[in-house]
Amino acid sequence: MTESNKARRAAVTALLAAGLALAIAPTAQADAPSGSAAGTTAGAPVPVPAADLARARGAVQDPSVLDKVGHFFARKGVPPTQQLTIGAAEEAKAASASAPRLAGDTVPVYTLDAGFVAGTPGAPVAKAAFTASKVVAADGQTASVWTVRQGDTWRVVNIASGGDESDYAAKAADAGGGTAFREPQINAWYVLRDGRVLPLDEEARRSVGAGGVSLAAYQQLVHQRYGDKLPGSAYDRAGEGGGYQVDAAPARGSADTGSELSAVTAAAALGVTALAGAGVVLRRRRGIR
Repeated sequence: MTESNKARRAAVTALLAAGLALAIAPTAQADAPSGSAAGTTAGAPVPVPAADLARARGAVQDPSVLDKVGHFFARKGVPPTQQLTIGAAEEAKAASASAPRLAGDTVPVYTLDAGFVAGTPGAPVAKAAFTASKVVAADGQTASVWTVRQGDTWRVVNIASGGDESDYAAKAADAGGGTAFREPQINAWYVLRDGRVLPLDEEARRSVGAGGVSLAAYQQLVHQRYGDKLPGSAYDRAGEGGGYQVDAAPARGSADTGSELSAVTAAAALGVTALAGAGVVLRRRRGIR
């Protein structure tokens, strides 16, 4: 995948996650068991109850969803709006042959919290935005199926190539535990462990260094980056949905890439733009590094 496509994928993910956070985070807060509040471990987000993860997984196991994933694999992630060199019959045959199956656990996906950025006392570093289930094809392709809770049901809202969400959660667990979370504006994955924010990918290492930073230092860092771009800010009221560059991790690729990335990520993942209730979106993206 080209660097331009990678940047577009990161931008779309940030924008979509903004709306999904509004859909799931209040539910996770309301349903969290006693003693699981964010204050139990400094900065830790409210965990998504196991029962909700099970229901989210059940939604992904629906035959109609797995059929969509099969077509996603058959199309190698190419959206339905773009034509393939194969016909509908060949696509259907390839979708069936892909035999998609779930692999690993359904995991909650946490993204940087606006309250934490603002410095709100007691705000967690991140909030649950959606859940993700890795699905594997017979030929080895992988996809991440995203679900959100809407009322009493869980709904699939996105299928993305690769398995970043599950892979980084597993990477965090294998490295000593903690909560994996994402700073979508720069496509960085971290783990919160023992009061420190540690990097899980290259973007995060560029952001906080190989050894990570304290939770307090990370709060100062993201406040510096996004504190003047939160909902209700002058930046927000002026309708500036983007157009800035994060110094710690400049966009790679062409000038057009940087423009597209900044135009949708500046405040989207902090709640300025919402896509809750959107239909299933099929996206390609890079895999874990």
